[in-house]
Amino acid sequence: MSSTWHILGAGSLGSLWACRLARAGKAVRLILRDGQRLQAYQQAGGLTLVEQDQPRHYAIPAETAQAHGPIHRLLVACKAYDAAAAIAGVAARLADDAEVLLLQNGLGSQDEVADLVPRARCIFASSTEGAFREGDWQVRFAGHGFNWLGDPRNPAVPAWFDDLHEAAIPGEWTVDILTRLWRKLALNCAINPLTVLHDCQNGGLLGHLDEVDALCAELAQLLRRCGQPQAAVELNEEVQRVIVATAANYSSMYQDVRAGRRTEVHYLLGHACRAAGRHGLQLPALERLQQRLVDNLRLRGLPCD
Repeated sequence: MSSTWHILGAGSLGSLWACRLARAGKAVRLILRDGQRLQAYQQAGGLTLVEQDQPRHYAIPAETAQAHGPIHRLLVACKAYDAAAAIAGVAARLADDAEVLLLQNGLGSQDEVADLVPRARCIFASSTEGAFREGDWQVRFAGHGFNWLGDPRNPAVPAWFDDLHEAAIPGEWTVDILTRLWRKLALNCAINPLTVLHDCQNGGLLGHLDEVDALCAELAQLLRRCGQPQAAVELNEEVQRVIVATAANYSSMYQDVRAGRRTEVHYLLGHACRAAGRHGLQLPALERLQQRLVDNLRLRGLPCD
């Protein structure tokens, strides 16, 4: 099996992973959207990672999805709403033993990808690392966090997992990856939409704890109904800890809305509401929140799916 890390999605997290793997001497190749993006990348000469205000340049090879050659290991680091289309563009290149790492927010996109590449092993990831793009091909490492990876269908640790340790990518293999993903989805549902609706930093929600409490109660009920009781344990307490710890931060959804970008609402709050519907759960606070958010996005001329 080839040891090359193909990385689909040269945004903030994709670039962060690419630079750290390349720095550790791992073979890395970026897969870019089209020839125009490839040309722009080649003119820049690579990616720049800024850590502790120190920029460092990495001349990582790149190609388009239409390039030839098999892909054995693929990190999909694009937004949840782009993941299925992105994987469709390279599906024909995936080797029979391919492993696909999915670094998307929320839930739903992982199953969309897995359905498109049934022969590949799909590994789900949940990340709390922070990074943001300062410009084309330049990313700043904004916050140390952690990465949990797992495969709901296969508990075996992949042979390449030591690459993460060698690249100083903090990570742990877990057999309970779905619990991690559901827990993170619930945290996002309790915080992100409210920051958009109240136009505030995360800490601004300390003035709206009645709303937060009502949402957490319903989200915990949903998690238990979906077979994720561990993800529901002390959810409200953790949400409030996150709000305090990140009080000066703007949520990712808030940042997307302010920048006029599409949000990942379909895979966050939308997924939670659809799951509630499938289980016949009446969750009025969650349903009202989704309607208010959809109305807000429509007023701004942004997609609400």
